Amino acid sequence: MYLKLAWRNLWRNRRRTLITVSSIMFAVVAALLMESIGAGTRSQLLDNMTSFQTGYIQIQDYRYEDEPSPDNAFLYNEELEQKILSSDDDIDFLIPRIETFMLSAGEEITRGAIVMGVNIDKEDRFNQLRERLEIGEFGKAGSNQAVIGRGLGDRLNIAVGDTLVLLGQGRFGMTASGLFEVSGLIQYPLRELDNQIVYLPLEDMQWMLSAEDHITNLVVAPEHTGQVDKLAQSLSQTVSGDDLKVLTWKEMMPELIEALKFDELSGRLMLWILYVVIGFGIFGTVLTMTLERKREFGILLSVGMYRTKLALVVFIETFFISILGVLSGFVFGSIVLLYFYFNPIEFTGDMAELMIDFGFEPIMVFSLSPKVFLLQGAAIFIITTFICLYPTLKIARMNILESKK
Repeated sequence: MYLKLAWRNLWRNRRRTLITVSSIMFAVVAALLMESIGAGTRSQLLDNMTSFQTGYIQIQDYRYEDEPSPDNAFLYNEELEQKILSSDDDIDFLIPRIETFMLSAGEEITRGAIVMGVNIDKEDRFNQLRERLEIGEFGKAGSNQAVIGRGLGDRLNIAVGDTLVLLGQGRFGMTASGLFEVSGLIQYPLRELDNQIVYLPLEDMQWMLSAEDHITNLVVAPEHTGQVDKLAQSLSQTVSGDDLKVLTWKEMMPELIEALKFDELSGRLMLWILYVVIGFGIFGTVLTMTLERKREFGILLSVGMYRTKLALVVFIETFFISILGVLSGFVFGSIVLLYFYFNPIEFTGDMAELMIDFGFEPIMVFSLSPKVFLLQGAAIFIITTFICLYPTLKIARMNILESKK
C-alpha cells in the first residue's frame, strides 16, 4: 500500500517530479562521461605501450634487462617455440623480435634509431602494424628494405625509395652495418618512437647483427589479458632451465604504472569535486520540493496520520525518484557513450601537438567498461538516497501549527 501511495504521489505534480529526476539524470551522465574519458585515455595509453613496445609478457635472456645488448640475445628455434606454446593453453601465439640501438643516416644527417627486426605477419596480427603505414609496404626477408617512422624520415630528410644507412654493434663486438631501401613510412602513435623507429625483416636484422636464429625479446600474446600474472608464473617454470626470464608489462614499465595511478587519482579527485557540485544541486531540488509540500505534510499530520508512516511514504517517493534518475541517466549516458565510443573525438592543430608532446595520441577515447557504470551509478544513487533523508527528518521534527502558516 505504501509503495502504491508513494508512486501515485510522484505523479500528482509531474513537473516537480520530472525536474528532480532530470537533475539526477544529468548528474549521472556527467559522472559517466568524466569516468569514461579517464578510463578510455588510460586504456588507450596502456594499449599503445603494450602493443607497440613491450607486449603483455616478454621472455628474455636473464641478463638482457640489465644490459639490453645483442650479446644477450638467445637462441630461438622450433624446439623452444613448441616447448613454450605447449606449456599453457592460455598462450595464443608468439612474436619474436630482435632490437638494438644504432646510428641511422640519410645523405647528410645522422640520428640515433631504435632498430627492430620483426616478423611482420605475426607483428601485424598482434598490433595491426600494417594499418599504421602511411605509404609503401613492409619488405620481405632478404629484400634489404626498411620501414621507418615518419618523424625519423623528416629528421633524416629521406622518403620512400631513398637509402637508409645503419651502423652499430652486432653480437660480441662485430661491426653491424647495412644499406637499406626505405620501402615505407609509418605513423607511430608515440612521438618518441616515431622519431626513432626503424623496422627490418627479422632475418635481415639477424644477419646484420651476426645473430642468426637469435632474438632479444619473445613477446607472448595471451588469450586472456586478465590472466597475465598467472600465465607469467607458468612460463617462468617452463623456461627456468634455459637461462631465460619472464617479465610482465607491469615489471617492464614501472614508470607507466605510477603515471597511470597518478592519473587515476587525479581523476578521482575531480570526480569527488563533481559529486559535491552534484550533491548540492540535487539537495536544492529536494529542499524546494519539501518546502512546497510543507503545508500538505502539516495537514496530514493534523488529521491523525502517524509521522513514521508519512516519513516512510515520502522516503519511498524520493527513493523512486532516485531510481528513475539513475536509470534514465544510464539510458541517456549509454547512448552518448556509445556514440563517442565508435566516433572518438580527434584533436587537430595546437591541441593535437600538445597531446603528442605529452606522449598521448591526439584522440579522446571513451570507455564502455561495466565498471564505469557500476561505480558512477552506485555513487550517485548513494548521494541521492542520503539527500532524500532530508524530507524524512523534516517530517519527524515538523511543528504542525507552524507548518500551516
